Amino acid sequence: MLRFKSVSTHFVLVASIAVAGSLATRTAYAKPVPTPQSVLGFEPTSDRTIADWPQITNYFAQLDATSDRVKVQEIGKSTLVKPLIVAFISAPENIRNLEKYRRINQKLADPRMVNSPEELQGLLKEGKTIVSISCSIHSTEIVASQMSINLAYQLATARDAETEEMLKNTILLLIPSPNPDGVDIVANWYRKNLGTKYETTSPPELYHHYAGHDNNRDWFMLSLKETQSITRFFWQQWFPEIVYDVHQQGANGSRFILPPFFDPANPRIAPLILREAGLMGYKMASDLEAANIAGVATNSTYDTWWHGGFRGTPYFHNSIGILSEAASASLMSPLTITRERLERGTKVRGLDSPLETATNFPNAWQGGTWGPRDIARIEMISSRALLQMASKFRLRYLTNFYELGKSNLLPQSKDPQGFVVYADPAKKETTARFLEILMGQGMEIHRIEQDTEMYLGGETTGTASKVPAGSFVVFTSQPQRNNVLSLFEKQTYPNRLKPSGEAEVPYDVAGWTLPLQMNIDTASVWKLGTTPAAMVKLTDINQARQSLGLSPQTEPFAKLPNPLKTAPKIGLYKSFTGSMDEGWTRLVLDTHQIPFTSVSDSDFRAAKLDYDAVIIPSMSEKSIVDGLDADRYPAQFAGGLGEKGVDNLREYVEKGGKLICFDSSCDFAINRFKLPVKDVLKGVKSSEFYNPGSVVRLDVDTSNPLAKSFKAQTPAYFIDSAAFDISDPTKVKSVAKYADKDALLSGWMMGEKYVNGKTALAEAEYGKGKIVLFAFRPQHRSQTYGTFPFIFNALEK
Repeated sequence: MLRFKSVSTHFVLVASIAVAGSLATRTAYAKPVPTPQSVLGFEPTSDRTIADWPQITNYFAQLDATSDRVKVQEIGKSTLVKPLIVAFISAPENIRNLEKYRRINQKLADPRMVNSPEELQGLLKEGKTIVSISCSIHSTEIVASQMSINLAYQLATARDAETEEMLKNTILLLIPSPNPDGVDIVANWYRKNLGTKYETTSPPELYHHYAGHDNNRDWFMLSLKETQSITRFFWQQWFPEIVYDVHQQGANGSRFILPPFFDPANPRIAPLILREAGLMGYKMASDLEAANIAGVATNSTYDTWWHGGFRGTPYFHNSIGILSEAASASLMSPLTITRERLERGTKVRGLDSPLETATNFPNAWQGGTWGPRDIARIEMISSRALLQMASKFRLRYLTNFYELGKSNLLPQSKDPQGFVVYADPAKKETTARFLEILMGQGMEIHRIEQDTEMYLGGETTGTASKVPAGSFVVFTSQPQRNNVLSLFEKQTYPNRLKPSGEAEVPYDVAGWTLPLQMNIDTASVWKLGTTPAAMVKLTDINQARQSLGLSPQTEPFAKLPNPLKTAPKIGLYKSFTGSMDEGWTRLVLDTHQIPFTSVSDSDFRAAKLDYDAVIIPSMSEKSIVDGLDADRYPAQFAGGLGEKGVDNLREYVEKGGKLICFDSSCDFAINRFKLPVKDVLKGVKSSEFYNPGSVVRLDVDTSNPLAKSFKAQTPAYFIDSAAFDISDPTKVKSVAKYADKDALLSGWMMGEKYVNGKTALAEAEYGKGKIVLFAFRPQHRSQTYGTFPFIFNALEK
């Protein structure tokens, strides 16, 4: 039986039900469903009010205790150990039988579990459309988390025929926020500064402990506690047919953006899913238009190429992903948006001006007051429109969901049958983590028990090869075919240019091939040999770990062993500007149990630099030196290193310290330490060179200690990064260079000649110390396990 843990034990009013089945014995609730205002003391989404996470979860606990339409489940803990909750909202009879409907949907998600056409018809007749609505993963986009309270109350109490029909035919999985920690960070900052000149500023820290805004970039990598929990809940338990991710965007453009999305579309997304996303978006947009809401855009800004976001990942699980982006207020404070501000707004793909009407933008908003109530109204209408569609076309969504999974089980001659993952003795822990990431998403993996002949590597039949026992294979003939292919294959992003010849900026990145990022040895399987293969399907990651000669894990995604042979004192620069790259660096160090100390601006200014190595993550020189503006932030947060801090850092290195810079921060080191190094990409137009995020090949000087354990060539991640020319090789050594030719491995790179043969990793002598310059991000989003060892080597004493 599926067990439900109520979060209400954390609060004064508690729900006493441990499992869904026990609701069947309760014929009535003793107390009426409380209004949000009666519990919070204010109406959610009203100007200059904000509910923090304890208040939000307390209200949902009270809904659980008083409404037979609501059941709250804790599905995990946040990074800072707050309860991560989901509210099931549906008709009372559905709430009483949640386990039944979960099992129905599990079978529809995997057609191999359906034994006959008669069973299928029964499942389709009884099943409910499973819909998830998730709010405010980006915590400064705070309104949706507040709106979720009103949405839940409305669905829990409304008695109109439309609402009751929605509840009868759907089960809503409402996630008030997948980032509880960030909700509290924003709420605490906003309350503290309400009524001051700092009221409209964002917190001077990352609003996710490690990832900040990038917490929505982790949905295939599963580095964060939140994505691990929700991924397990979605793709191993409930398999929602529709996933709606509610966001906010800048204030000076359209008021709302909905699907259909902009080009390009990822070819591994089923065409039917793209059509259904467009259909849903048009229904939502139509309802908004009927409510006289201006400024709603479709076919703009956001594409469906990238795999890794909350609404994008469902596409590769046969589910419909919906993203909406509402124009922001100043957190929970209203704004006045003039026509002049709209005229100056940045042009986006598919929408040249927010003041001009078009087919995809038929009712332009002309400016005025804009606040949280406006945002919440739009989000409420859109959420109900989505639930109406999910209800009215319940059979359609369930049938399509089943058929998409079924079609993925059929062999496709144009696609490989699977991918071999070799058990490299030098990469045991990384291989195990790679397999755990795949299994965490619900992928099936087999271990090869004896040497087996397979045809590998070709695009039609491949070449007959012996695959050694102990290797692993991920077959594409499984419901997640498109997810397997999208993560294993190399991406080829279309060459999309503006009329000016400049690159058209994609949404996020162009390539992400996971085996390349993690430097895992794999091969595509085009057919099996004539000898039957002896294979065992893995049911637990510890089966893989045992096969690799590793000790078992006691918890999912456990910390990895410290790879350092020495114990250096490490300082990691942590600015109040909230560098996501700093957060990801912390996560990599924490994941590998490497001790470090966060070093502040004031530490640099006071020369508190008693470290063997100091890391400055990818940040601009201006951010490092100047920090936050003193006119917008209190004095304790304003300013960066300042000239005094820069002088102290130079003295630290001169006396024997080691400075390690990632990507953008290399500019700071080159300029402030006057190094004989030049970034050859500075000033180059995007019509000449462009790489928005791709996997590239490096040629490595394996004789250099920084390249210990590396082969002569290795993949690395380039995202608007740098490429160096060294004018004095007696002072600066080149450790790794971008390949002389064919450097692109996955993604999109225009003008490759600009980086061919240029330095990607350099080591400079400076006084008695050293400066290590990474032109790229070796720890990019905690995904690039293949280049983590460069960092570890640089940190060794």
